[in-house]
Amino acid sequence: MNQMRLFAFDFNGPAHLSAGLWRHPDDRGNEYKSVQYWMEYARMLEDAGFDGIFFADNNGYHDKYQGKVDGALRDAAQIPANDPAFLIPAMAAATRHLGFGVTSSTAYDHPYTLARKFSTLDHLTGGRVGWNVVTSYSDSAARNLGTGTQTAHDDRYEIAEEFIDVALKLWEGSWDDYAVERDKATGTYVDPSRVHQIGHEGKHFTVPGIFICEPSPQRTPVIFQAGGSPRGVALAAKTAEAVFMNAATKAGLKKQIDALRAKAVEVGRDSSHIAVLQMITVISAPTDEEAQAKYREYLEYVDYEGAMARYSGWTGLDMAQFDPDEPFENVQTNAGQTMVDFFTKIDPDKRWTPRDIAEYNGIGGTSPVIVGGPKTVADELISWIDETGADGFNISHAVKFRDIQDFVRYVVPELQARGAMRTAYDGDTLRENLFGPGQARLAEDHPGLAYRSALSAKGSLSTTP
Repeated sequence: MNQMRLFAFDFNGPAHLSAGLWRHPDDRGNEYKSVQYWMEYARMLEDAGFDGIFFADNNGYHDKYQGKVDGALRDAAQIPANDPAFLIPAMAAATRHLGFGVTSSTAYDHPYTLARKFSTLDHLTGGRVGWNVVTSYSDSAARNLGTGTQTAHDDRYEIAEEFIDVALKLWEGSWDDYAVERDKATGTYVDPSRVHQIGHEGKHFTVPGIFICEPSPQRTPVIFQAGGSPRGVALAAKTAEAVFMNAATKAGLKKQIDALRAKAVEVGRDSSHIAVLQMITVISAPTDEEAQAKYREYLEYVDYEGAMARYSGWTGLDMAQFDPDEPFENVQTNAGQTMVDFFTKIDPDKRWTPRDIAEYNGIGGTSPVIVGGPKTVADELISWIDETGADGFNISHAVKFRDIQDFVRYVVPELQARGAMRTAYDGDTLRENLFGPGQARLAEDHPGLAYRSALSAKGSLSTTP
């Protein structure tokens, strides 16, 4: 049995996907401003053998519901939100093997500054960082950071494709592996002949010069991607090394995975070089009965307004315009068409009402929810792997810290006893966690490697005008 890959899915704020659960007495979301909290969290995950923690992030806020941000603010619906990147060095200092997936947008960053940020993080963590590529969907982010209007969906992916190309040129092609000599005898710290200008002139970015950072342990951070649209799948097949999916059913997930892997082969990649991680929420306890009781208790905390604030933000559609108990008909939206279509894929014969959606989203957002004792949860997780071809999971929570802690207490030992989860790490970097020892750099079939040889062939800094 292959060991499953596991990430804790979290957010640098008091609440993430679950609506109203911050009010639960065991929820520790209010500690998100404490570096000690995050270091404790990191140590717990590493002691359990998790591959990493994955941080969602958003440059904007949910202000679609009722045309204002009030509902999101009242339920802490992904606001307030601090930058997760600043947590990584402290969490890395508290651990030796745990990986860190960090979300950064191609819509409001620049490839040069992003490449520098992730090289810095990769150095400081010893090669344990990954970049989750997002194109951003929030109109509030467009107003505060961009032109004032949201870029069309396919145009955002066009920008993202060029953005990734620039970053890969900087990471892989600008500096040779042995450019840094630190030779005191010759007075040479960096050999100029081994540093190359990337000479990028594109539709969206012009980056002519050299990179400012020396190569980090992984050179390129592990590239994560989560887009579910055709453009998102095409981008993932070309450049992603790990893809987060959020299918409602095993059949649906298998279909998505098969399509992604086929697309990867089509563009010349080995499909096994992409790890697929399904989002899941787990409510566990020592027994099935205790877990079900806990789940019923959680349902009592679900907040309709908070759920609708989130869903309206994800879809770009103000759900306040619909009667909560009247069937909701899907419409086209520039923000998140995947989220709009999600519920018809769960049950095509059901006409979903806003209240149905709120109840479904209230715990763990749109992810499937597994409720049970150790054996029940382990059986279900393994069945998702066996029936879909997924490589692992991005595990969400309802009550912050407690649910992941309970997963560690009750489910991890069961998975380890079955050989379905590691008991010790056998690599040093995040990429090795995912793909095996000795695989700290991009796979040979990744398009990023082409930039290394191409730029080296063009010559050094001293010979390039």
